[in-house]
Amino acid sequence: MKLKIRRSEERGYADHGWLRSRHTFSFADYYDPAQMGFRSLRVINEDHIAPGAGFPTHPHRDMEIFSYIVSGVLEHSDSIGNRRQLMPGQIQLMRAGTGVTHSEFNPSPAEQVHLLQIWIQPRKSGLAPAYTEWVPSLETERSGKVLVISPDGGEGSALIEQDVRVYLVRLRDGETLVHDLAEGHGMWVQLVKGAIQTKSGRLEAGDAASTEDGGLFETSASGEAEALLFDFA
Repeated sequence: MKLKIRRSEERGYADHGWLRSRHTFSFADYYDPAQMGFRSLRVINEDHIAPGAGFPTHPHRDMEIFSYIVSGVLEHSDSIGNRRQLMPGQIQLMRAGTGVTHSEFNPSPAEQVHLLQIWIQPRKSGLAPAYTEWVPSLETERSGKVLVISPDGGEGSALIEQDVRVYLVRLRDGETLVHDLAEGHGMWVQLVKGAIQTKSGRLEAGDAASTEDGGLFETSASGEAEALLFDFA
């Protein structure tokens, strides 16, 4: 299996004062025709939001949008009646569908919030808006690879309207992970914390690896590591 590495420092960068953001793919003022997405994956933004700041109410449509909270607390509010405070390790998934408005706010007066915001194009447009969450449990905390988003909601995962399965990977120092990628599938691995070693090189926080080759993806952790693994059919 051959991996294509996308280094953290290669990503786009924006500093708005209240928001510092790294863009894996073309987004807002960052444009690179070679980095427009991967299969149905359109956006991976790594955001740091200052205390007491956030995204004011704004609209979306025809996109599956999820946030993974790395540290801090994120307060979510939307036009379909959801209001949540999301903690580290939690995932929220919002189906924009025919149209929603929402806001994302850091309610802390002192601590920044660090999150990944990810957009995936749905399998079809015009869907009804919806909202689901994945919340870690004691059992999932002990598992090296947990299904957190899927098209069928299996294993307690959040439900998405796309043929993709997203896994949260947490490895302790020296632990290994093997993921069997079916022929015809594509994989994107986004490292959130720590470092992992692959056959194609070492990945550190913010780095990513992708492949269109089926087969076994094998990695081991250097210290504690955390990543999101996307398996696209």
